[in-house]
Amino acid sequence: MTIRLHNTATRTREEFHPIDPGNVRMYVCGPTVYDRAHLGNARPVVVFDVLYRLLRHVYGPGHVTYVRNITDVDDKIIDRAAERGIEIGELTATTTEWFHQDMAALGVDYTGDAHFKEPKATEYIPQMVDMIAALIAGGHAYAAEGHVLFAVDSYADYGKLSGRSVDDMIAGARVEVAPYKRNPMDFVLWKPSTPDQPGWDSPWGRGRPGWHIECSAMSDAIFGAEFDIHGGGIDLQFPHHENEIAQSCCAHPQAGFARYWLHNEMLQVEGRKMSKSLGNFFTVRDLLDRGVPGEVIRFVFLGTHYRKPMDWTEEKAREAEAVLRKWRGLTDGIEPAASPAPAVVAALSDDLNTAGAIAELHALAGAGDAAGLLASARLLGPLEDGMGDWAAAGTGDLAALADRLAAARAAAMESKDFSKVDRMKAALVDAGVEVRMSKAGVELLPGAGFDPAKLEGLE
Repeated sequence: MTIRLHNTATRTREEFHPIDPGNVRMYVCGPTVYDRAHLGNARPVVVFDVLYRLLRHVYGPGHVTYVRNITDVDDKIIDRAAERGIEIGELTATTTEWFHQDMAALGVDYTGDAHFKEPKATEYIPQMVDMIAALIAGGHAYAAEGHVLFAVDSYADYGKLSGRSVDDMIAGARVEVAPYKRNPMDFVLWKPSTPDQPGWDSPWGRGRPGWHIECSAMSDAIFGAEFDIHGGGIDLQFPHHENEIAQSCCAHPQAGFARYWLHNEMLQVEGRKMSKSLGNFFTVRDLLDRGVPGEVIRFVFLGTHYRKPMDWTEEKAREAEAVLRKWRGLTDGIEPAASPAPAVVAALSDDLNTAGAIAELHALAGAGDAAGLLASARLLGPLEDGMGDWAAAGTGDLAALADRLAAARAAAMESKDFSKVDRMKAALVDAGVEVRMSKAGVELLPGAGFDPAKLEGLE
């Protein structure tokens, strides 16, 4: 199976050819751990989890390594720890655990996966210092007033990833003006730390790394100077990924850094940009605590191609819930097929077309191929064991209620009084149950908005 991916660097869809098919390597920018992950933070986690699943399916589980870093030294972290009056280490440990719990609820859990690595920035400070020193030695960076800055003018291809000229970037970016900068676009590789801030000794004094150098140094330490795929949200394309390329290519001029760049688009809520000022900003935990299952959140994400803006709506969540309930009912007690359906794999191999893959899942369900549906859905993440407890809640009562409704209907056929049948049917529909009555009998299925609590005491 040939995988085709849209490469941001070339702006074209290309066949994916790894440097070494026996050692496929993917690096994705991970969270800065100072607070709960909001819904937009979760989208790239799910997107690149699906890509990881596809790569493992095509190349074999032992031949794909996935690195997603943790940024645990950052000004936002310092500020948040000060606000809460706690140590930075306590904050980062707590928020990292929150991140793991919330992403696991979405079906992204790499516990026990030896081929998934999660380096923390604070564990790679020596490698960052070494890379910065090499950049200075090569004439690509300079020290000034306790800072070290990358000299943008020293890298001729700066701006190539985002397709912007330096003048355009200066005009459109929030550029930090500082007297020690030679060029307004020069960015920080190392900054001084005050006594109350985290810091490490370096040739330029006690300080801490800039954000961009962290990923360059970690990917180099784990993968080497060149690897296959680098991913993240489109908001990281500039300046973060642009700066990563400049640093890494100047530190290793004979290597090409990442060969394929993938960026997912942003997320909206009910057609509007997610924002605290609009009152539509929420975290993954907010949704989970409101009773939206993690499997449903994931399924809504998968319904939109990763390179298109995704709109989270309550209606999409209800529709996803109804579909997943039906599919879980269809596959209950079924062993998955030996492999996912070729049409599902083909859709994912076409630039991670998850919406197309879901269409193929619907076809499998419509054909009654429960084993194929189960194996194929699990390639995308849904229908995994351990994620379906929400769907089973209350559904055990439906069989008994179907028998009672059938008996009431039979009695009504004799008496011509359908008032009890109508009352039961209305109550079931109000509880989110799909009622199907035919000559063959009565069938009750959990539908959109199914609320088992409303079934209690139903007469």
